[in-house]
Amino acid sequence: MPRVPLLAGTRLSIVNAPEDAVVLRPPPPPEPVDDVAAATRDALRFPLAGQPLEALATRGGRATIVVEPPALPLPGADADPRQEAIASAVEELVRAGVPLERQTILVACGLSRRPGHRDLEHLVSPEFARRFRGMVEVHDAEAPDLVAVGELRGTPVRVNRSLVETELVVVVSAAETVLHGGPAALLGACGSATLRTAGADSLLETSSSSGWHAAVWLEHELARHVALIGISLALNLPVLAGALRGYPHDPEALERIARSPLRRAFGLLPGAARARVLRSLPLELHASAAFAGPPAVAHAEALIRITEARSASFDGPLDAICIGIPRTTPHLPRERPNPLLAAYLGLGLALRLWRDDFPVVEGGTAILAHRFHRHFAHPTQQPYRAFFQGLRGTGTPEELGRAEEAAAADERAIAAYRAGRTCHPRLPFADWAACTPALGRLGAVLIAGCRDALSAKQLGFIPTHGVGAALAMAEGRAGGPPRIGFVGSPPYFPLRASGR
Repeated sequence: MPRVPLLAGTRLSIVNAPEDAVVLRPPPPPEPVDDVAAATRDALRFPLAGQPLEALATRGGRATIVVEPPALPLPGADADPRQEAIASAVEELVRAGVPLERQTILVACGLSRRPGHRDLEHLVSPEFARRFRGMVEVHDAEAPDLVAVGELRGTPVRVNRSLVETELVVVVSAAETVLHGGPAALLGACGSATLRTAGADSLLETSSSSGWHAAVWLEHELARHVALIGISLALNLPVLAGALRGYPHDPEALERIARSPLRRAFGLLPGAARARVLRSLPLELHASAAFAGPPAVAHAEALIRITEARSASFDGPLDAICIGIPRTTPHLPRERPNPLLAAYLGLGLALRLWRDDFPVVEGGTAILAHRFHRHFAHPTQQPYRAFFQGLRGTGTPEELGRAEEAAAADERAIAAYRAGRTCHPRLPFADWAACTPALGRLGAVLIAGCRDALSAKQLGFIPTHGVGAALAMAEGRAGGPPRIGFVGSPPYFPLRASGR
């Protein structure tokens, strides 16, 4: 009988899975790049398509380097390869004749909370931060000076001025999904109305992603006015170091966790102490490749690379899937999630990382292991209260649409966003929209270990006392022993079901 370590919030449970259960785990990571800075430099000099950076740069001209907050992969690591890639891109610009004083780092944070000075320190290495003499600008989706560049599907597209008042735009990102990195980083520097239209059924397929098509359209529009090049890193999944080395790809690491005598002692700690222990676990994050070229081209190549390297393939589809939800948020800063953010981690992230076909049968069951406390970190999660207030009625799309427009018109909420105290008031509605592709295919979502039944029911979910009760309910819904897949905790990875 397989034993599966399942992380629910800060609680680690060992689930005795059925004999025919599918314990989902990624393959071992490929060999990492020894020198990310050198790989970035070589990629910019020999891009996949288009001209190299040196030919695109104007000597004495201006350049804008577009970066994203490192929200993915989850969990992150202090030593992030993107830091080396940014520094290398800046050095290549200097070599091409663009002095540091003429360079601007634009942080494209989309609808997420605008990072403050302390958060920005994690984007680059301390050594780089000390010597960089250019400008650093954090995108404001409500800034009055956004520049109109066209109209997409009836929505005017307005972008940060740094993207058009320059001679060259360099996008430095990692390929995580079709909505994170590459041309999507350009989209992250748009107005809130444009950002709200970016969606995807699968985070790994461009064909079904309105966000990808919008990002590519924006790239082409910007390319009419400025030179563009992108560098995309293919990152391996973060892995635990030390005594837990090998997690999540090594089955022996899973067994070591299940057998560890420290597990029971860990369970006796208070929740805050458990959270500190989990945050202190040593993590390693490496890049396996770097690609350059037009942002969409480089990103697509890197995305194919990481999808192949990270995917867990299995004979599918599954009747049910059980997903461990940690005590963290998908956005920065990392903090305790409210019920909507916990749902987003399972439905909007883990269950959108599929390729070729959805991993669960039509009308199947998803089990989210989380306590679902109605807790809203103040002030960073204040807009999520407005979302739950919008669910007090029938919760129809029309009703939620009116609630979103009311939230977006709230001057106090917009002022708090612009001051960096909280996220944009549209973000909770975007997070819920990210859950709808999975909800449209599933028959039920069970919250295992739920402590706030009202929150679960408001979202249309079914609260259960624990994983055992949820598995029994999934068996009842399937009309017999279901074929269940288990994803114990992040890092979440691509799921590829075959044989539908």
